[in-house]
Amino acid sequence: MSANAIPTGQQPTATYDSAFLKACRREPVPHTPVWFMRQAGRSLPEYRKVREGIPMLESCTRPELVTEITLQPVRRHDVDAAVFYSDIVVPLKAIGIDLDIKPGVGPVVAEPVRTRADLARLRDLTPEDVSYVTEAVRMLTGELGSTPLIGFAGAPFTLASYLVEGGPSRTYENAKAMMYGDPELWADLLDRLADITAAFLKVQIEAGASAVQLFDSWAGALAPADYRASVMPASAKVFDAVAGYGVPRIHFGVGTGELLKLMGDAGADVVGVDWRVPLDEAARRVGPGKALQGNLDPTVLFTDRKTVEAKAQEVLDAAAGLEGHVFNLGHGVMPNIEPDALTHLVDYVHTASAR
Repeated sequence: MSANAIPTGQQPTATYDSAFLKACRREPVPHTPVWFMRQAGRSLPEYRKVREGIPMLESCTRPELVTEITLQPVRRHDVDAAVFYSDIVVPLKAIGIDLDIKPGVGPVVAEPVRTRADLARLRDLTPEDVSYVTEAVRMLTGELGSTPLIGFAGAPFTLASYLVEGGPSRTYENAKAMMYGDPELWADLLDRLADITAAFLKVQIEAGASAVQLFDSWAGALAPADYRASVMPASAKVFDAVAGYGVPRIHFGVGTGELLKLMGDAGADVVGVDWRVPLDEAARRVGPGKALQGNLDPTVLFTDRKTVEAKAQEVLDAAAGLEGHVFNLGHGVMPNIEPDALTHLVDYVHTASAR
């Protein structure tokens, strides 16, 4: 096995020969596989209907509801993978952090983590804390058959940003102040979050997830030197903790064009690329031995079908020389996108890329 090969820690399953997992392993595929970040969510009327009156975090703890929501885009769009319906703050809520997701705002933490004493509130995550995740993943893998399920978690830096800021931020002033001003506390915070994140991913993998994605949504706020010194060790710890399972590990962040190589070096098998960097340039930055995922600008989907096809073809052309490519958007599906636009995009990519 080469140094960059994905370990085969598990026996082949029904999903092993899927186009998605083949692309993640950089093997020949019958067509370029497609899935979308936030494909299970507000763009679908059936999602809005089943979520009516149910708070976001509560919806993540109901296995039957999680199963239904996760399956909705697979049924409608014929995507090549399902992504587990949850939220990056679910493991924090599960260990007792007082937080809520406020509509139109995002995750809000009642008592931000600012001191060493606050670290004690971040206890280890056990499978019992998230038994509803195990139940939902098992239900899903039974329903999905040969379609892979992608598990996911928020990366330590992004979770730390919410915890330290107390909610969403444009400047990350408190988080960065801790990173620069108290590097030991910062390192201990990220290390603790790495353990919690790894435990959350392990629960999903052991229940049957075929791949996992680590979302470092806000890592693009960091300079490469700061990422390498103050963030990468924690992300690498997460990837290393799940390496033995033999499932592909995807790493994605927004505005991370300057960090792409480091994000791959942290331990990813697949590097997610947002819409700002063409995939051929992203491949040059990442280097050999990694598959790439991306990277159509989500706003293209608000245009006409001819434009969507032309822009999708640009992505496919930029990826033509890659060993492995998973087609995705450069960020998540926007709430106001027409579902039919996504269905058509999947069909176009499958047809245009058929080998």
